[in-house]
Amino acid sequence: TMADFFAAAGYRCGQFGKWHLGDNYPYRPHDRGFHEAVYFASSHIGSCPDPWNNDYFDDTYWHDGVRQPFEGYTTDVFFREAIDWIRQRAEAKQPFFAYVPLNAPHGPLFVPDRYRGPVRERLTAALPDLPELDAATQASLVSYLAMIENIDENVGRLREALRAAGLEENTLLIFLTDNGSTFGPRYFNAGMRGSKTTIWEGGHRVPCFVRWPGGGLQHGTDVDELTQVQDLLPTLIELCDLKRLDGPAFDGTSLAGLLKGTADRLDDRMLVVQFSRMPFQNRRPVPNAASVPSIDGAAVLWKKWRLLDGKELYDVAADPAQERNIIADHPAGAGRMRT
Repeated sequence: TMADFFAAAGYRCGQFGKWHLGDNYPYRPHDRGFHEAVYFASSHIGSCPDPWNNDYFDDTYWHDGVRQPFEGYTTDVFFREAIDWIRQRAEAKQPFFAYVPLNAPHGPLFVPDRYRGPVRERLTAALPDLPELDAATQASLVSYLAMIENIDENVGRLREALRAAGLEENTLLIFLTDNGSTFGPRYFNAGMRGSKTTIWEGGHRVPCFVRWPGGGLQHGTDVDELTQVQDLLPTLIELCDLKRLDGPAFDGTSLAGLLKGTADRLDDRMLVVQFSRMPFQNRRPVPNAASVPSIDGAAVLWKKWRLLDGKELYDVAADPAQERNIIADHPAGAGRMRT
């Protein structure tokens, strides 16, 4: 894991929030390089392994392998624990790697009610410019956006804590989301098509912000290259001068040159996005089940080209909404991507 690389270099490593990589030894965060971990089991709060009555408020989480009650709203708890841990690292003058993956704004859409009022007012004012939304969708959307409002507030707390501890200049801060929107197509999707678990651009394109004031990075710059989440570890290894541990080759590549402005572009890379879904309709695996990967349900990404299902080709620079299938005009490029 990323924590193994940082721990080997003398960093203290902390994880606060969603884990979803295994609930039992040897797959828990504190088995995998993290010195401190506050997390919940499985995929979301309220899942089967979760303590009974966990509902985002005053929940019981795992703390280094022991269940412990925590007071407060879930996102506030994970940021509070992370910030307190970072302050301790600052006082001890220890370099640190903090990983704060959130369950919000994942369903169920529970959030302190004080965030709903301001969001409801802004959404109501924007309704004339949005697609028609029924009352139930509006109510869910208010809660969803209110959860994001709370995240914004907590990111502000984190940044203020870094400033107060004298860590802002030399702390590399990365913010990204993990999949396409669940609500986007229903009210605003930034000109894209599709949502979470689809192979359209709106299903997998996400924002990623990188900030390191004292690290020699370019500032206020968009990196317009085909990048992926697997690029983060090679990037951090280079930026933080970590030792490359033995193990399998990386699927990602370092973005350090792009972030510093010393490299113009990445190699001529192709990426594959695929969602194989659990066969919920079946009690046991069957031939041709939905969980068996196939070319159907795969997207190949190359520069600004997107090949979907092996039979549709889109240029997302000229056609971000992916409305015009141009595969007949580019058989050679489509063939290379299909291969």
